[in-house]
Amino acid sequence: MNKLYIVKYSGPFGFIKPWTAVRDSETFSQQFLTPSIVEGIEKKLFPELLDERGIRRILGHRLSYTQISQQQEVIQTRGWNSTKKGKQILFERPTAILIRGILLEPVLHLAFLTKEDAEKAFVQHICLCRNEDILMPVAMKNMQN
Repeated sequence: MNKLYIVKYSGPFGFIKPWTAVRDSETFSQQFLTPSIVEGIEKKLFPELLDERGIRRILGHRLSYTQISQQQEVIQTRGWNSTKKGKQILFERPTAILIRGILLEPVLHLAFLTKEDAEKAFVQHICLCRNEDILMPVAMKNMQN
């Protein structure tokens, strides 16, 4: 039996990039982590792996949350619209309101094979795809698998 070392992260809220396009009127956070998100978290925790492809040190993960909160966000289009008024050309970027589902009180558990990897991860914060949605380490334990 191998020992696994589990690091628990949590924060007040988290936004995980949705599959739907930004121009949709309503989007919800993904309720799971894709392999590319896990790989990105691993690269943040272990920058020495930046040149390697794939997930090397995170053996497993579990994401949970209390509920999804609907929040409004003002967005702008990528391009500019131009209109001609007399001899002037006016440029504008239209805005719209998007309703976004945000995970409340997300808890993320990450499993590592070595105590050294878990300890290195335990002294760092992680982000769920946006820098302002920070999860801090709150606990570390070892388990038998």
